[in-house]
Amino acid sequence: MASPGCSQRFHLSVLSLFFTCFLAFLSSFPFTTEAALKRYQFDIVVKNVSRLCHAKPIVTVNGRYPGPTIYAREGDHVVINVTNHAQYNMSIHWHGLKQFRNGWADGPAYITQCPIQSGNSYTYDFNITGQRGTLWWHAHILWLRATVYGALVILPSKGASFPFPQPAQEAELILGEWWNSDVEEIVKQGNKLGLPPRMSDAHTINGKPGPLFPCSEKYTYAIEVQWGKTYLLRIINAALNDELFFAIAGHDMTVVEIDATYIKPFTTGSLLIAPGQTTNVLVRADRSPGRYFMATQPFNDAPIPVDNKTATAILQYKGIPTTITPLLPFLPAPNDSAFADAYNAKLRSLNSGNVPLEVDRHLFYTIGLGSNPCQSCLNGTRLAASLNNISFIMPKVGLLQAHYFNLSGVFRLDFPDRPPTAFNYTGAPLTANLGTLLGTRLSRLAFNSTVELVLQDTNLLTVESHPFHLHGYNFFVVGRGIGNFDPANDPAKFNLVDPPERNTVGVPTGGWTAIRFRADNPGVWFMHCHLELHTMWGLKMAFVVENGNGPEESILPPPKDLPPC
Repeated sequence: MASPGCSQRFHLSVLSLFFTCFLAFLSSFPFTTEAALKRYQFDIVVKNVSRLCHAKPIVTVNGRYPGPTIYAREGDHVVINVTNHAQYNMSIHWHGLKQFRNGWADGPAYITQCPIQSGNSYTYDFNITGQRGTLWWHAHILWLRATVYGALVILPSKGASFPFPQPAQEAELILGEWWNSDVEEIVKQGNKLGLPPRMSDAHTINGKPGPLFPCSEKYTYAIEVQWGKTYLLRIINAALNDELFFAIAGHDMTVVEIDATYIKPFTTGSLLIAPGQTTNVLVRADRSPGRYFMATQPFNDAPIPVDNKTATAILQYKGIPTTITPLLPFLPAPNDSAFADAYNAKLRSLNSGNVPLEVDRHLFYTIGLGSNPCQSCLNGTRLAASLNNISFIMPKVGLLQAHYFNLSGVFRLDFPDRPPTAFNYTGAPLTANLGTLLGTRLSRLAFNSTVELVLQDTNLLTVESHPFHLHGYNFFVVGRGIGNFDPANDPAKFNLVDPPERNTVGVPTGGWTAIRFRADNPGVWFMHCHLELHTMWGLKMAFVVENGNGPEESILPPPKDLPPC
């Protein structure tokens, strides 16, 4: 397995570089160090896995569920060859990596590449520049990320350190979902009926639901800790459709990082994490030695059904017998909106000098659920989701290829900056005229322009929270609120001093979120709801960011092994 090492991107003499690498070799860091080129082989294979008294074949990377963790350092060059041995087409997204000028390595199928067909390979080749912290990777086609996912840990560059005391040890905790039946078959059945697919049968922590579920005593993840030491937990929400609370019985957590950006530390008993987001916390093992449950369950303040069961893992003090029953933590009520709002208000960037203060382009996108005619569906209709009343239709070739090679007829550049009709977005539920427009429509952004995007939830069918992920960028979350966004008064309340910097942000139920970013990464970049259900229904779009001046501000040429369609 590859592991962190010294950076080949340092501008040093040959002798100095050799000396730095030699020191790295002697380092006692938890991982063995090597040269800054990190190589991994990902074999996509089907493996039989048993959970909740049910065995089934699942798609995996290297036969592991979750898949292997990628370790690298800031500045490293990473090469990951993916060979697809499964019956499904495959693509892998390196969630949160900016992939500067290199959308070819981003991974969403039919956006930046055609998928890797069965029996074929593709090499994701990228540099990690200006980023460190916890990110993750996952399949970005169909619902295959239900089992194809893993952590991506970027350590600080050699000589750099965390802006908090060095922990004694680290662990990744990936929160996920499990279905007893084949996920793709469940989705197909739901689409035939025009209804949502059946919800998951369990949540998981590192692929294991914990002993509160049947047949799951041995399917429980555990961390052993030593009294008096501090541990760094890298928490990832890989669930397909649920925002999640997380807590550790008897222990507070100090939140120090979100989406691979440092924040001003604060202490909390529980945290909230949306699909696609990551959160790093410090935990001090200073309580009475024993066994303590780490637990996760959904946050849902909308009138929709979710899998509300509690998944658990165990924090185990060294020397304590495993026969002792762990204590359960206190978790907020499933619909505790007040906790969610208060928690999000505490997220403040540690360093945020790059917040755009002037805005070149103001965008306002409404988020809606809808219903379109479907002759083959149970009720004659199929549920849809839209931005500015447009349900996105996936193309049959990669959008980045179409843009780079100037292929006509693949997409249009007329995605609207605002909804076609203004209305009381979060007023009484609207259940008439729910049809959406269909199209592969993109929005063009000038290179280096500053963008403000307000994402507004609506009460079309129902209000609901939505975690939105923007590929290729981090953005600053400058404002959020409940109800309708007020362009006359709300911008005056924006936090332009220390807003959190993220790649995935939650739009509150019946509310809005405002983000700002500078469009300095040329390419075609996907933006979508990270609830797989809504993405499937069309809650997605893409930005075409134009090239700047010269080759250093332009899209790199495509690799020779880019998969064909």
